[in-house]
Amino acid sequence: MNYRMISRVLGLILLIYAGLMVLPAIVGLLYGETAVPFLKAFLITALPGGILAAVRPKSKIMVTRDGFVIVGLGWILISLVGAVPFVSSGSIPHYIDALFETASGLSTTGASVLADFDGMPRGVMFWRIFNHWIGGMGVLVFLMAVLPMSGEHSMHIMRAEVPGPTVGKLVPRLKRSARILYMIYIALTVIEAVVLRIFGMSAYDAVLHAFSTAGTGGFSTMSNSITGFQSKEIETILSVFMILFGINFNLYYLILIGSFRKAFFNEELRTYLILIAVSTALITLGLHRVQQMQTAAAAHAAFFNVASIISTTGFGTADFTEWPEFCKWVLILLMFCGGCAGSTGGGMKLSRIMILFKSALAELKRISRPRNIVRVQMDGERVADETVRASSQFAVVYMILLLLFSILLSLDGTDIITSFTASLSCLSNVGPGMSAAIGPAGSFAFFSARSKVILTLAMLLGRLEIYPILLLFLPRTWQR
Repeated sequence: MNYRMISRVLGLILLIYAGLMVLPAIVGLLYGETAVPFLKAFLITALPGGILAAVRPKSKIMVTRDGFVIVGLGWILISLVGAVPFVSSGSIPHYIDALFETASGLSTTGASVLADFDGMPRGVMFWRIFNHWIGGMGVLVFLMAVLPMSGEHSMHIMRAEVPGPTVGKLVPRLKRSARILYMIYIALTVIEAVVLRIFGMSAYDAVLHAFSTAGTGGFSTMSNSITGFQSKEIETILSVFMILFGINFNLYYLILIGSFRKAFFNEELRTYLILIAVSTALITLGLHRVQQMQTAAAAHAAFFNVASIISTTGFGTADFTEWPEFCKWVLILLMFCGGCAGSTGGGMKLSRIMILFKSALAELKRISRPRNIVRVQMDGERVADETVRASSQFAVVYMILLLLFSILLSLDGTDIITSFTASLSCLSNVGPGMSAAIGPAGSFAFFSARSKVILTLAMLLGRLEIYPILLLFLPRTWQR
């Protein structure tokens, strides 16, 4: 292991994160608030960051293990220091609660321990939601975009941080690929903020909800989430952008270079849009028949919440825990699925689900006709056996962790629905669960400190797709 290189990169991560704290401090000053909480957090973050960054590695070469350790430790460190402004400002007095809220922001989960935060200082609120935007694309991808780190060996970092079963480069130089991703990310965020401002949001609300949508996080500036704006137009705009941020960003690059056919006929994109349409239709039917909602109102509520759940954003306009059981099951399945690979969405990723289904179908065909050669294909091309195997292994580990976390949460005395959907929501980075306690109208405040730490771990595991965090607990990881 290249310990010196790991230390240096971790130091750079802390320095960049400390620099990002300046922005909410400025916002707070503009609204007449004190910048002291952010000054404290800046010093606590920048000082160790500077010491670590000063380490000179003998070699810049990194192997896969180094990249995964950097990503796992990096996200844990920024979660730990990111909680300081909440505690220092008094907005969230208890550190475990502040850590939960920070990890929820960075992992773009959107689960909250706060039931009412309308009186939160503007600068602290900005920091709470800005963490969604930081975590959406990934702080290490940003690091690769702005600093010459370790050449092509930084691909190991991108593989560990960018969600999806496979990660490739858009262009030959990885640094330029990272820049392209962030340029697309920033452009879509700005466009959404402008559109929301045009349709009636204040500049402050428009920017923060664009941050939240871009990271598919779901934190809002209002305690009653998007319902507080009382605008069908704003809800529709957010629905569209939630879907857009749940799409593989590589497809946007293909559109920019003129490869329209390759982008628009992508199999994962097609499945994603069909799944949204079918889920919306099913929930609309359920709301209309069981709850006697008018078709137009049911369709609007269904579309918004399907977009919110499949993209794992978690914005709320209705308490879907009161919907018919059939509708809730549709949403639970969407929680498992999540967005596309290479998007800012969470979940298991649609491409991985597709590979699993195609692999199972291929196995059935092999059993029925043993002499036939059956291969798993995506977009007309064969999926490597290694990718199929990795997807299956990921699904197994995901389900084991989901059941383990559910059992551990039940020690708080919570019912099975609350324990299971809280674990699913955090592991898939969705936000709300399917019981009244943790639904769109509830919060995670009632969980014990132990359970909040468990859920914090689940959120980070889900955002980094499990392995970078799990590797930290293996003794062999730390052997030279």
